[in-house]
Amino acid sequence: MRPWHQRAGCEGKRTPRHERLYTKKSNFSKPLISSLKDVDDLATLEVLDENTVAEQLEKCYSRDQIYMYVGDILIALNPFQSLDIYSAEHSKLYIGAKRTANPPHIFAMADLGYQSMVTYSSDQCIVISGESGAGKTESAHLLVQQLTVLGKANNKTLQEKILQVNNLVEAFGNACTIINDNSSRFGKYLEMKFTPSGAVVGAQISEYLLEKSRVIHQASGEKNFHIFYYIYTGLAEKKKLAHYKLPEDKPPRYLQNDHIRTIQDMMNNSFYKSQYELIEQCFKVIGFTMEQLGSIYSILAAILNVGNIEFSSVATEHQIDKSHISNHAALENSASLLCIQVDELQEALTSHCVVTRGETIIRPNTVEKATDVRDAMAKTLYGRLFSWIVNRINSLLKHEASPSGNGDELSIGILDIFGFENFKKNSFEQLCINIANEQIQFYFNQHIFAWEQNEYLNEDIDARVIEYEDNRPLLDMFLQKPMGLLSLLDEESRFPKATDQTLVEKFEGNLKSQYFWRPKRMELSFGIHHYAGKVIYNASGFLAKNRDTLPTDIVLLLRSSENSVIRQLVNHPLTRTGNLPHSQTKNIINYQMRTSEKSINLTKGETGEATRHARETTNMKTQTVASYFRYSLMDLLSKMVVGQPHFVRCIKPNSERQARKYDKEKVVLQLRYTGILETARIRRLGYSHRILFANFIKRCVPDSLLQVV
Repeated sequence: MRPWHQRAGCEGKRTPRHERLYTKKSNFSKPLISSLKDVDDLATLEVLDENTVAEQLEKCYSRDQIYMYVGDILIALNPFQSLDIYSAEHSKLYIGAKRTANPPHIFAMADLGYQSMVTYSSDQCIVISGESGAGKTESAHLLVQQLTVLGKANNKTLQEKILQVNNLVEAFGNACTIINDNSSRFGKYLEMKFTPSGAVVGAQISEYLLEKSRVIHQASGEKNFHIFYYIYTGLAEKKKLAHYKLPEDKPPRYLQNDHIRTIQDMMNNSFYKSQYELIEQCFKVIGFTMEQLGSIYSILAAILNVGNIEFSSVATEHQIDKSHISNHAALENSASLLCIQVDELQEALTSHCVVTRGETIIRPNTVEKATDVRDAMAKTLYGRLFSWIVNRINSLLKHEASPSGNGDELSIGILDIFGFENFKKNSFEQLCINIANEQIQFYFNQHIFAWEQNEYLNEDIDARVIEYEDNRPLLDMFLQKPMGLLSLLDEESRFPKATDQTLVEKFEGNLKSQYFWRPKRMELSFGIHHYAGKVIYNASGFLAKNRDTLPTDIVLLLRSSENSVIRQLVNHPLTRTGNLPHSQTKNIINYQMRTSEKSINLTKGETGEATRHARETTNMKTQTVASYFRYSLMDLLSKMVVGQPHFVRCIKPNSERQARKYDKEKVVLQLRYTGILETARIRRLGYSHRILFANFIKRCVPDSLLQVV
């Protein structure tokens, strides 16, 4: 049997070939067009080469025409400016209209997905791809906006809630990087739910692979997640910093960088103030209570205070370095916001329990170990809070099925995932992001090239073979067991004495692939030849980031919190994808009734059971970030293959983020690695439109004749 990463995306619903009618779409029957004239579809160009296509895109981009078709695929160039083409009037133009009636547009893709869903009673999936900063997130916003209009929900409140979802999750999941001011640092799959007649009735978000390490450290020129700056500025404006025990003199350690050196640097940012008000409104519209909102702010403030806890070294009589907390104010603030005991937090940070032969021994943490525990606690709180918020959104936007069942409910999924990245220094986060993009590219290749050509072959249809770059061997190198890169990473992570150096050596000794190499004179580095180009990764910190362990003592402490939301964050094991189980946020009131208001005081006999539960809660022995990542890809692809796919290819016209600046060389590179030219050729030569015989007869034969038959 093929590995899952080869099968996922290849097991979608395929109509038996004897039930399909192959036809060419109307635009392909047009005569080919000279490159001197304007075209809406690159597949109709008379000359189809890199230079011609790039020039055609440049001509359109200079006129602010940022959309172009390649058959049934949409290319979207990032304009890096606001364009007046998304108004209500524009929206109406694309509702149920023929594709040739209007210029190419993202609204047309929304309409295509919607009309296909209603006409064929089948789920749809819109896959948005492109490198970081190419405009994927904004494209996802526009698709949701248009689908909400098309869905015509009778419940206006529901429409408002759905439109607020993206703003809210992006505040917590997006951040400023050196190449993108609003970069997605997680994968998002938004499923909009519809009745068979096409009325929108709900929505659900699946979130994947949040870049938690950003909470504690950001690369030079980058920032933490947006929400921290929004709430800091908003709370300062409302004179509430003291209430949440946030410093008013200088920014917390986790927010200090080249951009922000003083609190005033944040206070002067009017955008942060407006976003704080927007996010508060989002919470209220979607249905969060004021009590829940207060808990969310408290947890965010606690994370910033935890980051301010500092440790100093104290030598003991046994000559073992022991850590000591040197600023008790930050410790007390953290404990107060988390509703836990100060002395217990201090003990959990500066020492750890070891159970040997049934006896519990308390050992001190070194300054380095205590710092790691502090940062692990901050990352865990943020990652699980994000997951809790997403689950709460899903609970509030879930369509309650009727007693007769909702088996006929249809959906349109929209994938907005972090784009391909290649920085001056690339770490574990970039590796995961780029592997995910490799999988999406493989999914695209399978749909556009492999299946297409195999079907023509099986049907004995005369069609020229189109060569394309198949990245399956590279995916095998990453994902195969037991000798793929991720498996080797997990294996090395299990050895206590392993180092990042031994990890790189293991890669070099076992990855016998043309896609892997070791750069000369660069320690702790390795190179990967991705579908989008060569990337050199710095392996420093790979093992620590992959283990991502949270000590049992911290879990037990957080479970004793008097804040019910905090207890929910750590009370249950994570799913295989590294998220909180969906069922845990259904009803906070019921949860409070089950657990009561008392804190958890453990007797000596209960300690073993609690420790076991805490270990399960953190999945300490079995789960790594790499394993969460692997299952996340599986889960994402299993959702995508259910629907008929539509593709939006986002292109970044320049690296300076300047409006109307067109870097031809950069565009050509993106056209090349995304396979746009090959796509245009197969769309020109092939039969891109498949109609089920039953649907063809229904559409073309009068009802009276059908009744006779």
